[in-house]
Amino acid sequence: MSWPIVRLLDGRTVAAAQVQGRAVIVVFFATDCAFCQRHNQRLDQLVRRSGALPLTVIAAALDREAAPVEAYLARHGYTFPTTMDSAVLRPVLTARRSYPMTCVIDRQGVLREVIPGEMAEDDVLGLAKWAAI
Repeated sequence: MSWPIVRLLDGRTVAAAQVQGRAVIVVFFATDCAFCQRHNQRLDQLVRRSGALPLTVIAAALDREAAPVEAYLARHGYTFPTTMDSAVLRPVLTARRSYPMTCVIDRQGVLREVIPGEMAEDDVLGLAKWAAI
C-alpha cells in the first residue's frame, strides 16, 4: 500500500516512514454524526489504552472546515491525531462513502479491514491486536 503524506490539524505530517512497522487505524468521521461521536469516544479509549504499542490512530474528518472539527475535538476532549486530508486517504483505503468508516492497516502495510458503521466498544478496543501481529 502506498501511504500518502497526511497533514494533521496541529500542523504535523504523517509520512510513510512514520507508519512503517506500525499498525495504522484510520477512522473517517463527521462532526454532525451521532454514530461517529460514540465511535470516536471508543477510538479515544483505544488511543489512551494503547500506550507504547506500535499503533498509529488517525481520525479523518469529512467536514469542509477545520474550525468546527477543532471545536468538536476540544469539546469532547479527544486527543487522537486528526486530519482534514480525507480526500487524500480515501483513494488509498476505501471507495465506500459511509461513516464512521474504520480502516485497519497491519504492521506490514497491508490493508486488512474496512469496517463501515459504528463499532461496539470491545470491537474498537480489539483493534489493538493489529499492533501485536
